[in-house]
Amino acid sequence: LVPAMTVAENVALGGHGVFNPRAAAERVRALAASAGLALDPDARVSTLSVAAQQRCEIVKALARDARVLILDEPTAVLAPLEAAELLRWLRAFADSGRAVVLITHKLRDALAIADDITVLRQGRVVLTAGARETREEQLRTAMVGASEPSLGGAPDAQERDARQSVASTTTSVLGLANVSITDARGTVVLRDVTLGVRAGEIVGIAAIEGAGQFELLRVLAGRMHAQHGQVTRPTRTGFVPEDRHRDALMLDATITENVALRDAGQRHGIMPWAALNASSTALLAQYDVRTESTLSTARSLSGGNQQKLVLGRELNDAPDALIVENPSRGLDFLATEAVHAALRDARDVGTAVVMYSGDLDEVLLLADRVFALCAGRLIETTRDRDVIGRAMLGLQ
Repeated sequence: LVPAMTVAENVALGGHGVFNPRAAAERVRALAASAGLALDPDARVSTLSVAAQQRCEIVKALARDARVLILDEPTAVLAPLEAAELLRWLRAFADSGRAVVLITHKLRDALAIADDITVLRQGRVVLTAGARETREEQLRTAMVGASEPSLGGAPDAQERDARQSVASTTTSVLGLANVSITDARGTVVLRDVTLGVRAGEIVGIAAIEGAGQFELLRVLAGRMHAQHGQVTRPTRTGFVPEDRHRDALMLDATITENVALRDAGQRHGIMPWAALNASSTALLAQYDVRTESTLSTARSLSGGNQQKLVLGRELNDAPDALIVENPSRGLDFLATEAVHAALRDARDVGTAVVMYSGDLDEVLLLADRVFALCAGRLIETTRDRDVIGRAMLGLQ
């Protein structure tokens, strides 16, 4: 995508003839509506969220009248309803006599619409089967390998209750009291939000795009100031934003230099590069960040290793609180499991974790308590998917 151009201009790139802005915008609206994707054709791409950029990329592919569509993690940052509608559209696209190659780590997505499924592991095909004859557990085993250690899953109700009972005896280490924020256009994006997060728990935030989660997470992380209300935040608070390239890493700097960003603005005097390099080496080993050395650039890492580097940096020396935004966006299955394990480990040593994900399954997998955010209002909800979905839409 070209950041300085509008959505309609980006979609029209590569076309033929004289560019007609009005016709281009109408085409974007029609394609977005048919695929169930909310997209403003006149918006400048540089102002879009990661999820909206994903929708723009999808519409750009659809605009080519292609016979074959190849999509790499298309539902990674879409809201549940958007993801379901896109999958329905792709199924209809294939049923019309055309073809779709869907690359995804979401096994439910593959099983929901695929005719055939192929599993790749370390560059080799390890399974090819019809979707109707394949079970989720079979796919997981093929992706991970039978000899791999068992990976952590969702805690059962008894485990969650026990953990919440312990956490409830502690005071909140991270919190908001009647916090409100109004954006530059005068729109209230957070309304009297009150939230308390205790040591040793993961609080999950479920929301559709634009509900205020961007502002909520940044207020908690100290990246944005609340205009009204009070914020309680420990000194040691880590933040893992969803766009690691734009907000978390200096791509052309070394790994050691990126690790040094952890306390940016707090150090004085000469940088202790030898100590930072040693700390970076230990971090690479602890979080299984695969690279040649600490002198490699962040750009040279895969997306999963970049995410593990950012998470490891923010978790270094066990912060009191950690704010995480779409922690597994665009990651493969194993990288996702590694990130999830790191978040659980942080919680288990007493870190207060707040995690937002556009993937409701991920929220339910990790969270001890779940809150829904709708139009800037935050409410605690149950773990029932339908109840959460209704709360996200403001229907309760």
